[in-house]
Amino acid sequence: MRLKFFLRAVTPNSVIPINYYYHFSSAIYLLLRFGSEEFAKFLHDIGFTVPGKKKNFKLFAFAVEFKRITINQNLINLVEPEVFLTISSPIIEPFVKNFIIGVFTKQNIFINFEDLSTKFNILQVEKLSEPIFKDEMIFNTLSPITLSKPIDKNGKPFPYYLRYDDPELSQFMKSNLLDKYKVVHNKQLEVDDFTFEFDKDEIERKKGKVSKLITIAERSLEETKIKAIKCDFKIKTHPELIKIGYECGFGAKNSMGFGLVKAAK
Repeated sequence: MRLKFFLRAVTPNSVIPINYYYHFSSAIYLLLRFGSEEFAKFLHDIGFTVPGKKKNFKLFAFAVEFKRITINQNLINLVEPEVFLTISSPIIEPFVKNFIIGVFTKQNIFINFEDLSTKFNILQVEKLSEPIFKDEMIFNTLSPITLSKPIDKNGKPFPYYLRYDDPELSQFMKSNLLDKYKVVHNKQLEVDDFTFEFDKDEIERKKGKVSKLITIAERSLEETKIKAIKCDFKIKTHPELIKIGYECGFGAKNSMGFGLVKAAK
């Protein structure tokens, strides 16, 4: 299920951090707590485990869109106070149910950063219809996509983030989606054909500048820098696997605001 929330900043000319992903993720977990403290803690601390693997997923993704903004160093200035938060998850019970309870209980969210706090009222929620899933589709990224593999760096595992032209991109995306499918449906999906490719025309048009470096938990002990790609893509595989990506998000770090997409028109 996919829901779009219409938010409005309470104070005119409000600001939020340019690396807002972590802060909106925290706000989502806070709303979940109002629905179920137990489930919110489980999802945050553990998540849903892939059968037979030591790998967990949160099974939700989100994206934030702005109406009109300006950027001043590390802050986004909301020229217009409207902000749109889209959240997607295949887990209606308990994720969507508890989140909705939290929304109607709280009716606002706070984005806190250092000594700044911006309050948004939740004005409206809209259920979005999903596309008809086919074996070949083109998607627009609402939030950037990230995938990584561990490499050794001074005897310690270190994430190597895949580039848009990485030859291993399709392989890692296929594995990512199959694992999510297995968690959601508790069974393996047999897939023969799989291709995933970012839009070469867009990459050429933007002279290769489709990558973003995003800081999570900025200026804290948990600060992490994540490389991600904001670019349309084509995927060809089993429609049910494409649906999983649409619902859960494509790639990694979905619960931190990565990998939410919409079908291209």
